[in-house]
Amino acid sequence: MQVAFGVDVDPACAYPYEANNRARFILRSVEQVSSNEISAAFAQNRFSILAGCAPCQPFSTYRLGKSDSTDRRWNLLQHFQRLVSETRPTVVTMENVPRLAEQAVFQEFVASLQAAGYETSHQVVKCVDYGVPQQRVRLVLLASRLGPISLIPPTHSGRRRITVRQAIGRMPAIEAGETFDSDPLHQASELSPLNMKRMKASAPGGSWRDWSESLVVDCHKKESGKTYPSVYGRMVWDEPAPTMTTQFFGFGNGRFGHPEQDRAISLREGAIFQSFPRRYKFAPRGQPIFRKTVGRLIGNAVPVKLGEAIGKSIVRHIEMFNTTKAR
Repeated sequence: MQVAFGVDVDPACAYPYEANNRARFILRSVEQVSSNEISAAFAQNRFSILAGCAPCQPFSTYRLGKSDSTDRRWNLLQHFQRLVSETRPTVVTMENVPRLAEQAVFQEFVASLQAAGYETSHQVVKCVDYGVPQQRVRLVLLASRLGPISLIPPTHSGRRRITVRQAIGRMPAIEAGETFDSDPLHQASELSPLNMKRMKASAPGGSWRDWSESLVVDCHKKESGKTYPSVYGRMVWDEPAPTMTTQFFGFGNGRFGHPEQDRAISLREGAIFQSFPRRYKFAPRGQPIFRKTVGRLIGNAVPVKLGEAIGKSIVRHIEMFNTTKAR
């Protein structure tokens, strides 16, 4: 596939998008993207693909009950719908959190595709089944004007699922607050003396409930705090990692503690759990690495291996169409 361009409101996306995809990046909201720009990019090609991923935060389980249609991001899917309607690509795909499927805005989007002559399919996917070493679960939609389209079967189900050990077990050991000399992305956040005690008291797969009373955070002693057992936790070597968020580099933000080293996972390890290639560039060589910025890029990304599965599904679909038509 030839990537024409990508659009995002985050300026930090520009360098990695252009450096790795060798494609143009447009710093803009999808609200301001015109159909003429997209149509011009499609003009010389027989087949065209439009991929869109509206921000998932309004629909996430974490935001349940805290966000509704008054959130501006809630309606960005409607702008994607506008671009599909105006440019009529051959294939449309999108990815988001499973909860989106329950919302009227998604159901209206699917209905609009079907009314425009697209065959659609959507399903909730376990990313670990496609070679992503984490327990991320996502909603994937595919739609085509050529005919029925679906996601390829799982490639890593059952015993083929990639574990934490397989993904990062050979990474060089580093300490909290340290950066590995030959890889600036392999850096771990600092830990306060109290959090270091908490880290040392944590066992893989355990939780803060296993700590002594003196180490428990005050908010977790309240009734409302008891529903968050997975924060301040260590990963388990022989299981997939938990879902990577934009804050995965912080020990207190989830089960992001290294299975045996006394630190949170590094930026590089988070990228590996998102199935980015080891040589993927997030910042220009020699430039400082801003942990929150790179963490946001990694956590917000569609896992690369899931994207690859979607791409292979589209290629298979178009090849089948060409073969059938040739007959």
